[in-house]
Amino acid sequence: MNIHSLPTQELSLGLLALGLPAEHHNLERLMGYLALLQKWNKTYNLTAIRDPDLMLTHHLLDSLSIVNPLLQTCPDVVSVLDVGSGAGLPGVVLAVMCPHLMVTCVDAVGKKVAFVNQVALSLRLSNLKAVHSRVESMSGTFDLITSRAFSSLEDFVRCSMPLSHEQTKWLAMKAQVCDEELKSVAGLTQVFHVEPLSVPGMDAKRCIVWMRNL
Repeated sequence: MNIHSLPTQELSLGLLALGLPAEHHNLERLMGYLALLQKWNKTYNLTAIRDPDLMLTHHLLDSLSIVNPLLQTCPDVVSVLDVGSGAGLPGVVLAVMCPHLMVTCVDAVGKKVAFVNQVALSLRLSNLKAVHSRVESMSGTFDLITSRAFSSLEDFVRCSMPLSHEQTKWLAMKAQVCDEELKSVAGLTQVFHVEPLSVPGMDAKRCIVWMRNL
């Protein structure tokens, strides 16, 4: 697939709108990821969104919207676990934009894990790997644990709590969050900030629910 047929200019403008550097190597890798996603999607049905313009806004820009908040809130983070990563969102995007991060994507669906590992190989992302597993079966600890529409906050925290250490933070991307859902994690973790997100080209509510250990 010719990446020049994909919405490169729109991506560049979106990066600038988010306050992110629209550097050539970032654009090249993000568009390469989008091209691979479209190619694999034809056979493996990795995502329900197939239109490249919608993939740009609803996948790439949506995931890119958390980069600056992450860097501002967690400047010392090194290891990241992306739970229920699917086709690598936001894990692949974080690996591209933050080369100092070591990003592990975990998913229970083998074809999605194979895709993310192929992305890491094709785009030469040495800081990205994918693991075929349920998060409950993982070992080790991570500085930051992320999810994008993975499950309820309570399920997300419960299943990943054994992979946290004292300073671990959780970043849950949500369309919106209600008081009841926030209360559901009150005995497990501390919600210290609900940060609204603005995604270029998306007219929809988005936010980050930030959590840390009690």
